[in-house]
Amino acid sequence: MTYCVAMRLNHSLIFMSDTRTNAGVDNFASTRKMFTFGVPGERSITIMTAGNLATTQALISLLRERTEAADDRDPGILNQPTMFQVARLVGSTLREVISYSTPEGQQSSDAFSASVIVGGQIKGGAPTVFLVYPEGNFIEISDDTPFFQIGETKYGKPILVRAFGPEMSTEDALKLLLVSFDSTVKSNLSVAPPFDVHVYDNDSFDQTSISRIEIDDPTYQAISSGWGQALKEALDGLPAYKI
Repeated sequence: MTYCVAMRLNHSLIFMSDTRTNAGVDNFASTRKMFTFGVPGERSITIMTAGNLATTQALISLLRERTEAADDRDPGILNQPTMFQVARLVGSTLREVISYSTPEGQQSSDAFSASVIVGGQIKGGAPTVFLVYPEGNFIEISDDTPFFQIGETKYGKPILVRAFGPEMSTEDALKLLLVSFDSTVKSNLSVAPPFDVHVYDNDSFDQTSISRIEIDDPTYQAISSGWGQALKEALDGLPAYKI
């Protein structure tokens, strides 16, 4: 399992993913689930993956291979004219990869299932994010749905729903994400640090490197211990409820 979140702020896109993979309770490992593609000054694209590890690794490898191959081996993610076309390409490539293992066609409950978040900006278009389903179809982020999650979503979603706002600063958004991730880590062994983070500032077309937050990061540790204590203090300040 995994946990990945992408959110759209007024001024930026923020992507965060954990790195834990497991094949049973006694077989945990760390694997990157966030990948970037870009052309400086022209486009910046970030992809996060959740689901069957063989499927997601094959997806990224195929996208990279077609990006780095000769021009006659299109389509490539770096020559799509819009983010919508990038999402279509990622969806069709995901279907292609799954079809190797499920010739009868992918169903969302299949063992080779995978979900993908792809976001970024191409010059001439607005920054945006898409959620790509195992069947290859996708939806786009909106004002009503300003963030997407994949993987183990249920523990961290209530925190985002209560506190997220598109006007938030990057710093506050990152703190909110860390609370969401920490809640998930405390609730599910299949999600764990380190966390990968990528912040894309609107219209920068800058392929900034992915940052990594380790388990002993002092800010993460302060947030992990502090938000629970703050919640207890808030409850203490509320009127008593009597039945």
